Amino acid sequence: MRITPSLLNADFAKLGEEIARIPSADGIHLDVMDNHFVPNLTFGLPVVESLRAVTDRMLDIHLMIEDPDRWAPGYAEAGAESVTFHSEAVHAPVRLARELHRIGARVGVALNPATPASALSDILSEIDMVTIMSVEPGFGGQPFLDIVLPKVAQIHSMIHSSNLDIWVQMDGGVSPETIERCVDAGADTFVAGSAVFRSPDPDAMVNHLRTLATTRFASCGWGQQ
Repeated sequence: MRITPSLLNADFAKLGEEIARIPSADGIHLDVMDNHFVPNLTFGLPVVESLRAVTDRMLDIHLMIEDPDRWAPGYAEAGAESVTFHSEAVHAPVRLARELHRIGARVGVALNPATPASALSDILSEIDMVTIMSVEPGFGGQPFLDIVLPKVAQIHSMIHSSNLDIWVQMDGGVSPETIERCVDAGADTFVAGSAVFRSPDPDAMVNHLRTLATTRFASCGWGQQ
């Protein structure tokens, strides 16, 4: 069970300090938005390069941008360990996945709430992580969409039946109130933004979320597979 807090809800003026507040996190999730694919603008490659220079933490880049085929390799070249692009935006997913692997990054594919699991059927063997959006992408702090949980279960089943080692990441509205339902559905990696950075003790929240997820995993059916 991995917790990767999103800096979308952190203080953008103190990103290095914000990362230092969550030493127990399994990685740092960075939402790159271009105000085209999603209606918001955050940060791009220069900020990622700056953060790479000041931290050795795993950087989990989530590209909510148009034309990831062009831009995604730059994030891997900057030293990001994981780069995720959206199924709805990519033009040549297999070619891009293989290029990211060549550079040395893990490859993730993200699905918007309305995108079916079948979008992954031809590329599952090429990737390392599936990110299921449990909110509409673009803004932090949105309520969790339970309607995506059957899709999580379907994706988990696809991975298990194919005997592949692929992380299943939930992104959006993850909190102490929702994380156990995500585990029940088959998720093992969790992006938490507002739940972590709006907490009085962000690192304690990271550990609390991981404990909830780990305990649930030990008791749920798929944890015995």
